[in-house]
Parts: sequence; structure tokens; C-alpha cells
Amino acid sequence: MTEKIIRLMQGNEACVEGAIAAGMRFYAGYPITPSTEIAELSAAKLPRIGGKFIQMEDEIASISAIIGASLTGYKAMTATSGPGFSLKQEGIGYAAISETPCVIVNVQRGGPSTGLPTFPAQGDIMQARWGTHGDHSIIALYPSTVREIYDTTIKAFNLAEKYRTPVILLMDEVIAHMREKIEIPNIDEVEIYNRKKPKSSPSEYLPFHVREGDIVPEMVNFGEGYRFHVTGLVHSETGFPTNDHKIAENLITRLINKIQDNVEDIVEYEEYRLEDAEKVIIAYGATARSVKSAIDSLREEGCKIGMFRPITIWPVAQKQIEEMARKVKKVSVIEMNMGQYFLEIDRIAGKYTTVNQYGRVHGELITPEEIISFIKEG
Repeated sequence: MTEKIIRLMQGNEACVEGAIAAGMRFYAGYPITPSTEIAELSAAKLPRIGGKFIQMEDEIASISAIIGASLTGYKAMTATSGPGFSLKQEGIGYAAISETPCVIVNVQRGGPSTGLPTFPAQGDIMQARWGTHGDHSIIALYPSTVREIYDTTIKAFNLAEKYRTPVILLMDEVIAHMREKIEIPNIDEVEIYNRKKPKSSPSEYLPFHVREGDIVPEMVNFGEGYRFHVTGLVHSETGFPTNDHKIAENLITRLINKIQDNVEDIVEYEEYRLEDAEKVIIAYGATARSVKSAIDSLREEGCKIGMFRPITIWPVAQKQIEEMARKVKKVSVIEMNMGQYFLEIDRIAGKYTTVNQYGRVHGELITPEEIISFIKEG
């Protein structure tokens, strides 16, 4: 029996270790605080296991490189922060319409623009969902602990491969740079998902054809003897562009439905002390750590309060939030922005209960004491 591996690990390091465990063998990126350790560690580790690392000239080139690498069969990742994430949006849209699996890590910092490079924020929540133009669904995950970063990075790759889609892994400066003792699972205990390969011959292959009962097309790699066309234009199942309105509608609808129809498979969340809760706090990332501490203190004072923590930020856990909202007197959304996720929660839960919000944008983590004061005053 293999001994457990116990490590003191930084969040950014856990992201790299999780990515490699998931099968990442290509990384392209441009250094930017507070994600730089992800690039540094990828540069050190990937060549030792037959992988490729390349530092590109900017973030646009980086997202383009991982799309190209994925099309050749590599599991590929890039990492950045707010300003770079803005630059990657066109590439993310290209990956969405071309159904190219890849993982984009965004370690958030204060903004807008260059903002507060070394301080935490959660200001890219809406950009993760709506940053690209046009209509398509997106998957965005947000861990809260170092071990969860490891596990969620693996899940990001699995979902990217399973649904042929770009997946965004959101973090913040606090969890990216914090260190915690974690247990790394044995690699044979880790579930890994690889893209589905076609059974058809090269002459019969249609790169965007979906079989009955399966909304995600099979995928070959460039260089395997199959010829196919990839474009950012609306395309038919052949991969070639078309202006046919019905084909356009069917394609975009499928890009949305392949995620929305599989919400139960994609959505992950944590419920903390909700059994008898009359009030609920919704929080994620580093903020959820402060919230958990605040809830423990409030419980000692007799306050019936709990936390709902979305790990999958997009698509939103609508069913679970609605069920929770029907049972409680108030929902409070606490986040390091001015109310980005609050807008979504209010849309869902506001029909059933009161929803309010507490936010901060000056580059400091919201403390348990501030949360306690907010709950008592509200």
C-alpha cells in the first residue's frame, strides 16, 4: 500500500500539482502577480515529465497557444490575473465556439486596470461568466483551501475534456499564496477523464457531429490522420463556416445546453451548519474562510446561521439555492467586490426571502469581526 504524501503546500503550487495529476502536459503563459508561481513551477516541472512550457509575449498569445496545443491532443492550461484575464476573453470565446478543452486560471487581484497587484479581490466573478461576446455557457470553479485547489484543478481538466469547453478556475491572492498542510491522494485514486475519440474512419469523420443521446461531439487530435477544419465562425458539423440561420441557432443552443443540461454533474457546493439555520451567508474563496469563523462565533451567541458555499460559481447552483431560500428568513452575500454574485443570488433567492450584500474593494480580506457586525446590524 502506498504511503500517504503529506506536504506543506502553497495554493499556486497545489494548482500545478493538480494540473499535472490531471494530465496537463502543456502550459503557456505570461508572468503576472499573483499567479506567477504557477508559471514558474510549470516551467520547472513539465520538462521533467515530457511536457512543454512556453512563456509567450502576452496573454493573447498565451490563450491562443493553449488552444492550439489542445487541438493537437495536449491537456493545456494558462494562468493569469485580472488584466491578463481581460486580454484572454476573445480566446476564451474562440475556445467555446470551437469546443476546444482548456483550463484558464485567474488568480484575482484588486482592479480595475492594473489596480492593486499584490492584494486580494473577487472582482472578476461576472467577467468569468459574461466576459466574451455572444451567447454560450461557461464553467467556472472557485476553491477555498489549498487541498481543494488541488482537487478542483483536476476537476477543471475533467470537465473541460468531458464537455469540450474552456473551464475557468478562479482563485484570489489569499488562497493562491497561503500555505497549508495537505494530503496528496495516490494518483491511482484520482479520477481522470479524457476526451472521447471517434470510432469512425478518417473519411467519415465529422468534427462537430453529435450522436443521438450525446450533446458533446467526439474529438480527434491534429496529426492523427484525420483532416478537419477549426474556425471561430459559426460552422456546420463539418467544421466549415456557414451563414445558415438554422445551423447557427442549433450550434449556439447546443453550446449552452451541453452545460445547462448537465448542471447536476457539474455543480459542486458546501453547506455549513445549515440544518436549523434561519439566516444564511453565501460566500466563496478566501471570504468563505472568514465567514465560517464568523458563523462559529455567532452560533455560540445563539444565532441560528449557516453558510452556503458555491464551489462551482458558474453554472450557478440554482436548484439548491432556491430550496435553501424557501426555508430561511434572510440570505446575505459576502464577497470582495461591490455585489457581483449578489446580483445572481438576488435573482434566484429574492423571490422567496430577503437578500442583502456586504462587499469590500480596498484590497484587504473581509474579517470575521466585520462579518459578525454586519449580521448583527442587519
